Amino acid sequence: MDLSTLSIFRTVALEQSITRAAQRLQRVQSNVTTRIRQLEDDLGVALFLREGKRMTLTEQGHAFLAYAEQLLALADEARQAMHPQQPSGSLRLGSMESSAASRLPAPLAQFHREHPQVSLEVSTGPSQPLLDGVLARRLDCALIAQPRTFAAGQWHAEALPAGLEAEAVFAEELLLVLPVAHPPVRGPQDVRLRTLAGFGLGCSYRQIAQSWLNSAGPAVRVQEVGSYHAILACVAAGACVGVLPRSLLDLLREPPALQCVPLLSLDTLLVWRSGYRSAAFERWRDLLHSARA
Repeated sequence: MDLSTLSIFRTVALEQSITRAAQRLQRVQSNVTTRIRQLEDDLGVALFLREGKRMTLTEQGHAFLAYAEQLLALADEARQAMHPQQPSGSLRLGSMESSAASRLPAPLAQFHREHPQVSLEVSTGPSQPLLDGVLARRLDCALIAQPRTFAAGQWHAEALPAGLEAEAVFAEELLLVLPVAHPPVRGPQDVRLRTLAGFGLGCSYRQIAQSWLNSAGPAVRVQEVGSYHAILACVAAGACVGVLPRSLLDLLREPPALQCVPLLSLDTLLVWRSGYRSAAFERWRDLLHSARA
């Protein structure tokens, strides 16, 4: 077992296909197939279920993938540590959908212009899966929103998991958006619609909206959608309320007619594992702070 084999295994696991993995790795399919079979023989377990050309991880495969991710991440960190002044290797960034759309295009473009030798990998998702990815070494850092609870008329921030460092990089104004014909809203008791359009579990914005809405009245039902455009469509149709940062609404050339109610101002946090350092990461931190200024 070597790092090359681990990289092949991870790529097949992500692509769920020998063919796509070989194309991504620029290897012949027979080589990828052989390396996977050798790895399974070495471990003495089947790592994949083979259904035609589709490859899905077995229970043992899922467990091994977690170790493979950690070993590959540690190897990359070790290489970068040998050149502490020169960004190199890879930088795996996680981000909320809203931050990726409204905050990251400019700093990502500048980073790539300055350091084309660094392989940037950007993935998006809700805050909790991003935190899990950083802790599991699937991500080097992530932009997340800290969950908050509304109680007795005040907001209370929830603690981040142990083993992480964090710093504020952007300030966001979070808005509750309602159909334009909804009666004026001054507090959660005024919201008549009891369906919230939002992302899946683990989304901090969804959790914040639920906490605020549920503080006065029956618990809201959540209609899970996959994008902010879908949230706005549901709200504009008069069926739901939604939540999103003002910076995202400002990106729209012709936003739908909505009623916007400020919920709170909160920071977008850059989080990373305690002790993690690399020249690429430090340059990325600098660019994010410059973008905020």
